[in-house]
Amino acid sequence: MEKDFINAINSAGIVGAGGAGFPTHVKLNAKVEYVIVNGAECEPLLRVDQQLLAIKAKEVLETLNIIVAKTAAQKGIIALKTKYKPAILKLREEIKKYDKLEIFTLGNFYPAGDEQIVVYEVLGRIVPEGGIPLDVNTIVINVETLLNVYNALEGRPVTEKYLTVTGEVKNPKTIKVPIGIRIAQAIELAGGTTVSKFKVIDGGPMMGKIIEDIQTSVTKTTKGLIVLPYDHPLLISKDRNIERMMRLAKTACMHCSLCTEVCPRNLLGHRIHPHKLIRLASYNSICEKESSAMEAFLCCECRLCEYACVMDLQPWKLHKLLKAKMSEMGVKNLNHRKPEKVHPFREYKRYPVGKMVAKLGLTNYDVDAPLEEKVKMEFSNITLPLRQHIGISANPIVKIGDKVKKGQLIADIPEKKLGAKVHASIDGIVENVSDSQIVICKA
Repeated sequence: MEKDFINAINSAGIVGAGGAGFPTHVKLNAKVEYVIVNGAECEPLLRVDQQLLAIKAKEVLETLNIIVAKTAAQKGIIALKTKYKPAILKLREEIKKYDKLEIFTLGNFYPAGDEQIVVYEVLGRIVPEGGIPLDVNTIVINVETLLNVYNALEGRPVTEKYLTVTGEVKNPKTIKVPIGIRIAQAIELAGGTTVSKFKVIDGGPMMGKIIEDIQTSVTKTTKGLIVLPYDHPLLISKDRNIERMMRLAKTACMHCSLCTEVCPRNLLGHRIHPHKLIRLASYNSICEKESSAMEAFLCCECRLCEYACVMDLQPWKLHKLLKAKMSEMGVKNLNHRKPEKVHPFREYKRYPVGKMVAKLGLTNYDVDAPLEEKVKMEFSNITLPLRQHIGISANPIVKIGDKVKKGQLIADIPEKKLGAKVHASIDGIVENVSDSQIVICKA
């Protein structure tokens, strides 16, 4: 591995742009057989990656080719849904120049963009329980993350973010904005809300979280903002606390196993059975020796179990609780089986996105959100969180009153520590510095 390549990515402060924010310089510091670009756009309503693949196909392919060479991979594969026709058309025009690059098209099912699902769909390889794609000699990288690598190799750090703003807004759109602007400002860029009482989901409708304060910042991992009326059923479902769900489970669960039937991890052959774990709420027992609460560690919290349940129970919340309790007690995940095959009927059990959108009550919001590269708004100040990633917080290297330029390093990570550097996203003066954030005001 060439140090200059990894150093450039590290210096740019790149993290996974669409997930938990794992530092990219760590992920790409490996030798693998395959590099997969995940362009499936796992969550409905989000429109970032599919548009970037169409508009920036040349940059995507050029960077993927470099990563394939640096990781000594046999092949680089762009995985995207068959319905993303403009992106496929543009990629096919450009990909002829690259011998080791291919396109792979996926069906319109959820969660097609889950990295373990992508690996199986593209390569037929099953990531072991509790494992990552690297365990099967594969790296999976998000489209926007890949473009940030392109920028890093050109000497440009991460200072901006693409995100879709949709739902109850006047003009649903996908925008590129400086990291650190307020979520409320991003909503204004989409024309503002169309309802007076609303809540906002950060991310997709399935795995996204409700934002408590829209004055908080857009970060490196913000992928979408979905504005919904405050009494929308999806919000009520997300807000239901675990205690209420457990009480409902004791009285309402029919032990029908429909939740397990659609579980994407179970369908990959992983030993997780949501219907058995929910029995903990009913009987304080799994009812058999072959299963245990430790199965919860294998849950990816995709929430499909909830939408398969005819009683509207939420096994994933139980799994989340169990994971937290076991972690507090120091219990480690001992699930490390390597399944030899997937569920025999997996192909027929994949959950159609259209069905899911209808069940979520989001059909009216499943609309285009055209990309706008240059927004028409001046940002007088931004607030940059120092922990926008997996790992430790970045340490401020500026002080109040310092003048900074866009792209200037303002917070660093100690050597050999997991984390990501933070850069100024506008020109300005440092107004405030704390252990958690840096505020910059326009000069």
